[in-house]
Amino acid sequence: MLLALIRKELLALVRDMHGLAALFVMPMVFIVLMSLTLKDIYRPPLAELTYAIDMRDTATPAQWLKQLWQRNHGAPQPLGDDWQARLRNGSLKYVIVMEQGLSEELESAALSTQARVHLLTEPGIDANLFNALRAELVGASGELKARLALAVPGTAGPAPDASIQAMVRAERFSTAGPRPTSVQQNVPAWLVFGMFFVVASLSSLFVQERSSGALGRLQSLGVSRFTLLASKALPYLGVNALQAVLMIAAGIWFMPLIGGDALSLAGIHWGALLLSLAAVSLAAVSLSLALACLVRSHAQAATIGPMVNVLMAAAGGIMVPKFVMPGFMQRLVEISPMNWGLEALLTVLLRGGGVADALPQIGRLVVFAALMFFIAVFLFRRRAP
Repeated sequence: MLLALIRKELLALVRDMHGLAALFVMPMVFIVLMSLTLKDIYRPPLAELTYAIDMRDTATPAQWLKQLWQRNHGAPQPLGDDWQARLRNGSLKYVIVMEQGLSEELESAALSTQARVHLLTEPGIDANLFNALRAELVGASGELKARLALAVPGTAGPAPDASIQAMVRAERFSTAGPRPTSVQQNVPAWLVFGMFFVVASLSSLFVQERSSGALGRLQSLGVSRFTLLASKALPYLGVNALQAVLMIAAGIWFMPLIGGDALSLAGIHWGALLLSLAAVSLAAVSLSLALACLVRSHAQAATIGPMVNVLMAAAGGIMVPKFVMPGFMQRLVEISPMNWGLEALLTVLLRGGGVADALPQIGRLVVFAALMFFIAVFLFRRRAP
């Protein structure tokens, strides 16, 4: 009896070749994607980050510090009058401000008590990169101060590390918008991921209704395919809206209770936030409909949907920050709908942007949603009874 039951299960597996293939192919693709995206996680690509230097001290020691930095990071971009806007929107990754008095501080044997070097990074920079940049700038300043001290006979030895730490101040750039924190960065990422996860629920219910004949009976009553799909989409748009409210509420009120920073909505553009969330929801639900019309069995729905979601997150900058990916992976990330949603929300919640700033990503999401919905209608027309 046991052998007969085992044979029955094996035959059921073999009959569902698409679901079986998904069980093997999807994990392999996930391994490849994660291996590529994490390739440089322990070697932050600092030399590839675009930066500028604000030289408020033009004396020789400050120039030496600039040259020391350029040797490892390449030539800086022109500062320009719009450097704050470029830093806020991420086109500049960081700016080093060398304040007046830096040269005297570097040449002095006295302990540093005032920050003369300011590192300003874009609001959304990864924490690992932020810490690596700060550590390297402290090291470069300490190295130059030590060289200058040893070059003068009779001068005291190199300053203690605490003195160099006081000379350099690092912070994420923030204007009137929310203060950048880890919560401010992570809530948008996992909000996008959660909203796209409706694919698992929607596709399973869709397959169940198709198998039971409910969809066929509705069509026999004259209900159009477009109406059927729209009736599936609207409730899940509501589910996504509830998800967004709950996750934002958790960031605002729950995170402080467990010792984390609170999500701040101070100074954000509410219209831009609502449009961004609506665009993400449309894209997520439309993709779910397309996949629901594509799969043929419960096994496929339970396997393919969640795996597609995880793969999109891995390749979309949700699981691994875009900054630490190799160059070709960063280009791949830019065609991921999840990344469009993430960038739109980061623009609003982290960079203080408005509708115009988030509009490119919102537009891509809306176009993607329309394309997926029409694909769903086409597949439903071909496969519906």
